[in-house]
Amino acid sequence: MPRHLTALAVCLALLGGASTSSEAAGSGAAITLDQALATYERGDLAGAERQFRALSQQGLALGDYNLAMMHLRAEVPKPDPKLARRLLVRAAGRGLVRAELALGQFHEQGEDGQRDLVQAQSWYLKAAEHGSVDAQVAVATAFYLGRGAGKDFPRAALWYREAAKGGDVGAQYLIASMYESGLGVDRDLRLARYWYDIAARNGDEAAPYKLKAVDAALAADAGSV
Repeated sequence: MPRHLTALAVCLALLGGASTSSEAAGSGAAITLDQALATYERGDLAGAERQFRALSQQGLALGDYNLAMMHLRAEVPKPDPKLARRLLVRAAGRGLVRAELALGQFHEQGEDGQRDLVQAQSWYLKAAEHGSVDAQVAVATAFYLGRGAGKDFPRAALWYREAAKGGDVGAQYLIASMYESGLGVDRDLRLARYWYDIAARNGDEAAPYKLKAVDAALAADAGSV
């Protein structure tokens, strides 16, 4: 299964002690997200599937999302990518940004056998607008490469800048390079230096070398005045 699909445990851990509950089919017992997570973590996939389905039927977006992930990770007896997509669409409709991102990945990877970069970009854009840094990088890259959208360097720069602000190191380096070259933005060596410096501080290995080059260019510009 593609590594980009988020693990169930990570997703549910975000909720901490969420109190939302449902009754498992036929059991009459209230099921909470924490209990569903515990069931999954102890390896009872059949039980986890039942519990996530119950939470999904209760109207919980994370019930939809995690049931979809189990299908996409082939952790159910009869994995169904089309059902997974429907569940993700419903979770996205219920306001789960993570589901919008997952739908972008779903279409980009062709999980249902039909790769659709236009649909992928559409879902990535929704998630990006709702604050997903991973989606912002995906949207920027699509505009940069013309993949699933027409090439649009100004829009690529806009979304790389947003992702850079959100802490993505690769985006910090890329927006610096765009300012350095004037691709999609007005050329601005000071802003290039600003973002190369941040990328370097955050561990990008190439950024320190670019930082030195930009410093030299700025010094040369100052000396020519």
